[in-house]
Amino acid sequence: MNYKISTEPGARLRIDKWLWAARFFKTRSQAADAVEKGRVRVAGTPVKPAKEVRVGDLLRIEIDRTVWEVRVAGVCEVRGPASVAQMLYEETPESRSQRAAESERRRTYREPAAALHGRPTKRDRRVIDKLSDGD
Repeated sequence: MNYKISTEPGARLRIDKWLWAARFFKTRSQAADAVEKGRVRVAGTPVKPAKEVRVGDLLRIEIDRTVWEVRVAGVCEVRGPASVAQMLYEETPESRSQRAAESERRRTYREPAAALHGRPTKRDRRVIDKLSDGD
């Protein structure tokens, strides 16, 4: 299939459709929902799903506590494979380094409750009660 990507400076597309075509979200409704909730910003300001993005716009996209800062490099009306979707944006170097740092932090993070197994013992319960009585 021939995917027509427009990289002209005047090219524009609805932001929810662009986010879907660029494969940040699986469906347009998920993209529109994220835009409505303020998780997508154009040049630092929250927008509505009908807002048109242009080539060159700077977007900040938050997905599951992961923040992407990307510059729109092109627009495409249809959703294509990942190789085509990656041609629609350029991620900023700061964003790339922050995502790598966040990924490393998540990989090395240890859940504090991971060492606990099952219910507290009678002794643990006494310690808990003693601590909570101090309120």
